[in-house]
Amino acid sequence: DGRDEPILDRDLVSYCAGLPGPWKVRTGIGGATTKWPLREILRPSLTRGLVSRPKRVLDSGTEWKTTAPDTDKLIRAVGDALKTGGLIQDDALFVWVEGTKREVTGWTGAVIRVTDLHPHLTTLADRTFVPTEPDALAGADVVFLALPHGESAHLAAALSSGTLVVDLGADHRLADAAAWTTYYGGAHAGTWTYGMPELGGQRDRIVESTRIANPGCYPTGVILGLAPLLAAGLVEPTDVVIVAASGTTGAGRKPSDGLLASTVMGQLSAYKVGGTHQHTPEIEQALGWAAGEQVTVSFTPLLAPMPRGILATTTARLAPGVTTELLHEALHAAYAGEPFVTVLPPGSWPQTGATVGSNAVHLQVAADQHSGRAVVVSAIDNLVKGASGQALQNANLALGLAETAGLTAIGVAP
Repeated sequence: DGRDEPILDRDLVSYCAGLPGPWKVRTGIGGATTKWPLREILRPSLTRGLVSRPKRVLDSGTEWKTTAPDTDKLIRAVGDALKTGGLIQDDALFVWVEGTKREVTGWTGAVIRVTDLHPHLTTLADRTFVPTEPDALAGADVVFLALPHGESAHLAAALSSGTLVVDLGADHRLADAAAWTTYYGGAHAGTWTYGMPELGGQRDRIVESTRIANPGCYPTGVILGLAPLLAAGLVEPTDVVIVAASGTTGAGRKPSDGLLASTVMGQLSAYKVGGTHQHTPEIEQALGWAAGEQVTVSFTPLLAPMPRGILATTTARLAPGVTTELLHEALHAAYAGEPFVTVLPPGSWPQTGATVGSNAVHLQVAADQHSGRAVVVSAIDNLVKGASGQALQNANLALGLAETAGLTAIGVAP
């Protein structure tokens, strides 16, 4: 309005604060062009609901343009038959880098409309999935693979070494070929850079990589909660017990009697008990890196009557003299400055609802002096930080973008 102080519509601010800057702000009535770092003015308050309605920004009379680099890159997301594939489409192709060319493929090979599987992606209503073949991916700068375990390796092998590939499946997570055969079966496809930026040393490795193995959903919450305590020698590595509850989207789209609403709603049930869950070796591998020695875990997953989210409770035997205060200090030291990891204040415990729709990890810890065990509780959205959000975070790093581009740490309130 001609004054030196910017007057901003609340929805505009909510939309823009979570996207990469700097921003060029041009008033709709011919005012002067001004630049300033929006994050110095307001905290990010981006929500998925606002992102899905960019027209509200244009209607307000103010034009916003991002200066994010590499906006001419061709991005292809593969495997939209899975729940997480839909979020890759939503986050990467609408919010992540404006102006990118985007194409979608379905691993089933069926030619169907995008909105048949993902009705919320209305701006892709005129698009259909194309069969997933190596030729369909040729020429892409960035490829996200969101395929069933064991399906992505042959596609990745056919892609140029210069193409950035982020694999949301398990094909390239494990270093131990025997562990792959035991838990997944078939030939081991090899090991890629493990895509957990907050895990010690991994961020630098991701920056230098064109092949990134995105972590599993359960491992993400568990590892980020316990790794700093192992690295600091505050807990013992040989007696780690994990009980974690996940929403039904953790099982993908494949229908089964066990995932029927009438079966799931109103009850909590255990599955793959007794060390048989496929995420067990991945958790042990990453925690072993943190501890500098072999870590053994007992992992019991639970199916919770909710669509999304993971709440993990991990316990480990305390080292002598360790207190709750020491455990807190270790978590704070590990995650100071991390944009997506929050160590909650004492007495506040993680809730899955607080992380829904975000790339956030919420952590809390206590020393149970009665049993002599550390208790770590973590909450994530299994489809975002546990899958597509972490994939975008990894791609941001590998492409030299702001790590937080297109992502938010603020959950969607009920």
